[in-house]
Amino acid sequence: MMSSSPTQTWQWLQGNPSLSELAQAYPELWGEVRAELADAFARRDPAELKTLLAQASLRRAPGERFLSGEREGRAFELFIAQQIRQRLTEQALRQYVFSSSTGVKAGKVRLNLFNGLLAQKLLFERDLVRKPVSMSAFRLIWPLLWQKRRLMPLVEKRGIWCFYSRELIAGLTELIGSRRVVEVGAGDGTLSRFLAASGVDITPTDDYSWEKVVQYPPEVQRFDAIGAIERFKPQVVICSWPPSNNQFERQIFRQRGVETYIVIGSHSRFLTGNWADYEAQTHFDWQERADLSRLILPPELRAGLWVFQRKP
Repeated sequence: MMSSSPTQTWQWLQGNPSLSELAQAYPELWGEVRAELADAFARRDPAELKTLLAQASLRRAPGERFLSGEREGRAFELFIAQQIRQRLTEQALRQYVFSSSTGVKAGKVRLNLFNGLLAQKLLFERDLVRKPVSMSAFRLIWPLLWQKRRLMPLVEKRGIWCFYSRELIAGLTELIGSRRVVEVGAGDGTLSRFLAASGVDITPTDDYSWEKVVQYPPEVQRFDAIGAIERFKPQVVICSWPPSNNQFERQIFRQRGVETYIVIGSHSRFLTGNWADYEAQTHFDWQERADLSRLILPPELRAGLWVFQRKP
């Protein structure tokens, strides 16, 4: 990869290479990043790690100054090196968090037979196809899983960030009513599938940027957030687990036809959503629906559901 041009390297980075792929392609940069993070890992300060991860998760676009004819120059080469260092840092931090959250420092993370069977019965229809979870069944079975902290780090590798209860789907169905809905960043379309089965007029969309992780079904239409809103003209937009510091939510608030924007995400602001834009926008009143937040599973995620309602 070191012999590739800056433009070729930039295109390669758009495929979200893994930490091992990045480290193998750029061993010297990886050595520098590893040395920089060593002290932070040793201190084990959650606030420090949170700040480092938030900074490393920011994504910069090349910008207008890197026109097609300028992408082989020194400036663009330095921009690419910065991007590689940033991604190495982010993925190393996420790997550290993964190891800390599962308690597994080496080898593969697995659930044993008992925990695996219970989790499968409780949360999935088959394989990794999720089902609406009964809250009464969850309260009965979840405490029996002593390996529960391993579950989310395992399924996140397949683009599963949370589970939805039957009661949550019922609450969302009541909130939405008969209005047209678009789900942006729909991933495998699970939330839209549940809502459609409940009678909601919803279209799942995604820009397919996570193709290496998520298996997109044909029902999930390929649009970015604004393209989806322009195409389907929804009154309600919903997004589950929007990426932290994303750019598209700012644009959603500017779409005049959107009456309501519903966000399912984490209370940890560095994990999901663009909180700066939430607080800066002036067209919507917003609040957490704590009654619905409690219905997002598992509770260890500290998940929340926020509703942005356009002002009169």
